[in-house]
Amino acid sequence: MKASKYNINTLKEVPADADIISHQLMIRAGFIRKVASGIYNWLPIGLRVLHKVENIIRQEMNAAGALEVTMPVVQPAELWQESGRWSQYDEGMLLKFKDRHQRDFCLGPTHEEIITDVAKTELRSHKQLPVNFYQIQTKFRDETRPRFGVLRAREFIMKDAYSFHLDQESLEGTYQLMHDTYAKILNKMRLKFRAVDADSGSIGGNASMEFHVLADSGEDKIAFSTESSYAANIEMAEAKAPANEKTVMQSLQKIATPNAKTIEEVSKYLNIPMSRLIKTLVVKGKNVPFVALALRGDHQLNTLKAEKISEISKPLTMATEKEVFSVCGASIGSIGIVRLDLPIIADRSAAAVRNFVCGANENDFHLANANWERDTKYNAVYDLRNIEEGDPSPDGVGQIKFKRGIEVGHIFQLGKKYSEKMNAKVLDEKGASRVMTMGCYGMGVSRLVGAIIEQHHDENGIVWPTIIAPFHIVIIPINSHKSDQVTQVTQDIYTQLIANDIEVLLDDREGYRPGVKFMDSELLGIPFRLVIGERGLTENIVELTSRRSGEIQKLPLKSATQKIMEFLKVSLGS
Repeated sequence: MKASKYNINTLKEVPADADIISHQLMIRAGFIRKVASGIYNWLPIGLRVLHKVENIIRQEMNAAGALEVTMPVVQPAELWQESGRWSQYDEGMLLKFKDRHQRDFCLGPTHEEIITDVAKTELRSHKQLPVNFYQIQTKFRDETRPRFGVLRAREFIMKDAYSFHLDQESLEGTYQLMHDTYAKILNKMRLKFRAVDADSGSIGGNASMEFHVLADSGEDKIAFSTESSYAANIEMAEAKAPANEKTVMQSLQKIATPNAKTIEEVSKYLNIPMSRLIKTLVVKGKNVPFVALALRGDHQLNTLKAEKISEISKPLTMATEKEVFSVCGASIGSIGIVRLDLPIIADRSAAAVRNFVCGANENDFHLANANWERDTKYNAVYDLRNIEEGDPSPDGVGQIKFKRGIEVGHIFQLGKKYSEKMNAKVLDEKGASRVMTMGCYGMGVSRLVGAIIEQHHDENGIVWPTIIAPFHIVIIPINSHKSDQVTQVTQDIYTQLIANDIEVLLDDREGYRPGVKFMDSELLGIPFRLVIGERGLTENIVELTSRRSGEIQKLPLKSATQKIMEFLKVSLGS
């Protein structure tokens, strides 16, 4: 490809609305251009990268036996109403509209309903199972706050797959196969990633796992063990229960704590660590008006864990100041679990503490040396808190560390959530009608482009892995308009490389200084740069520079093409 015939429009300035490096570099390199908030045009050079990501995913999905389909972006409301999600999906992220006949539709953020309808009509016998359908398709989620370029866009490209099975054992086999396939895809893209236990969210199902590309810009925090393979989204990571304290119970004391309303203020006033305080949170109950949650003062409530407790109303709703006072007889800063006429659910760590300090249910007073066995009782003990760095790993091996990650994939064991509601059945070997069990496997295609850049860049621009790069090599002739020899050698090498299926960008743009062309090649992230100039040709050499290492090699002219192909073979295979 000749640059003079290609639409390369790089920018020097960092876009004002681009907060992270991938967004900045994709705009500056001319990969994308903003149309509206969270909606982008993909320009020719960006589309080359996007297609390469798609092709890697497609190759591995095909190798895993999945069958490619294409489903519509526009989906009828009837299917979403049949599954029960028309009024539930992610609090308004479903973009709904009516056609000219006033029939309700939406732009598909996901395709569980569509594919279940396909399965209901196309699958009739257990002999057709298991089967795994996938597509690479445009999705739309009406994000309330789209940001970070393609990492959190409203319109995006996604690979989603859906498997159908007769039983749980078959589902688990495909679930593991998709786990392994995702690992192969991300390894091919030269990404450092973690597969972590995750919450199924609005998609549903019992088991799910996220795949996170490790990056400081990641929105998700991942908890992982320093000594084992354990990893989980921080929302899902189990906080291990400490051993119960064995200290002797002290006498209960009532202590004045004037103007000390927060855990920090009480800790400072009493000169004790926050871990010796038990804080009480009052939330709406499912079968009773209110439930009290007890946590150590230095721990934070994990909303996701709390919402999974059957006694608690969903979504988790905190009692108001007025409600707290009416139930506890004190303001929020002074409430406690002693003589509290509410069901009490204690976090594991809180349940292990002896001689703790808690509110006295009287404004400006606290109780010291309170104890579970003597002064109060809990109705149940659960893991309620966020895990913290330094905690023991849930698998018992090593300690917990945190890293940030960009979620690029999520696999689910859906079970029968959709197939049961939508009556998707097949006949088993005995001729009985059976509801199919389902799996779901999503991967963000356009998001992966941004995630790769977050891991592969430097101060000069993008540093693409060769397998993803828009071109394998850029050829920059120096003053070719003044030298017939430079022009001829450039054309010869360019033709030979193309003939050997090497993707070449020949920067033949007139009026651009060599320095500008060098900066553009680095910004675009092209893995290798070949410079051909009169000075080198007097010695029968050309210069090859590696974008990643910066190493410059002087190649003999007569073997330059062969040497370049050897370097590229290693780069593509490493």
